[in-house]
Amino acid sequence: MASSCRKDLGLLALRVGTGGVLFAHGAQKLFGWFGGHGLEATGAAMEAMGFVPGRQSALAAGLGEAGGGVLLALGIATPAAGAAAGGAMAGAVAVHAPAGFFAASGGYEYPAFLGFVAAGIGLAGPGRFSFDHLTRHHLDQPWVLALAFTGSAAAAAAVLRRRAAGRSRTDEDYGLDPDD
Repeated sequence: MASSCRKDLGLLALRVGTGGVLFAHGAQKLFGWFGGHGLEATGAAMEAMGFVPGRQSALAAGLGEAGGGVLLALGIATPAAGAAAGGAMAGAVAVHAPAGFFAASGGYEYPAFLGFVAAGIGLAGPGRFSFDHLTRHHLDQPWVLALAFTGSAAAAAAVLRRRAAGRSRTDEDYGLDPDD
């Protein structure tokens, strides 16, 4: 088998596997599929984790995962798909970070891995077995890559900054009496 064909088959396998996992996680948040809780319950959970407003945060995370996953799997707008999924995983990493690295202890290993793989595919490109290739890479251009990764990084940083600021407030900041 030619080396370029092997590379393209490898990218296809990575795209479909990673995209499928990301889609499933996003569908749990958005629709309650695959044992998930749906948008309302996920929104309440995200609000409890410091992502305010919770429902909009759940919608953004679900769309980043499910939408980015589908686009990655199909190889459509691959830089934007990888950036969206990678950005969504940044929030998941922040939630799991206090538990350390390893997933066995509730750590961030798994979401970090998904984020790195999605971002890596977005950077490397989808390969020949993709819709991007069929459309002559119309949505797989250097400017799309730069815009998508810059936008995703800025959005993830803003969300995480807002979460950190909200979690560091005291009861007094919310008008509550700390002696109650």
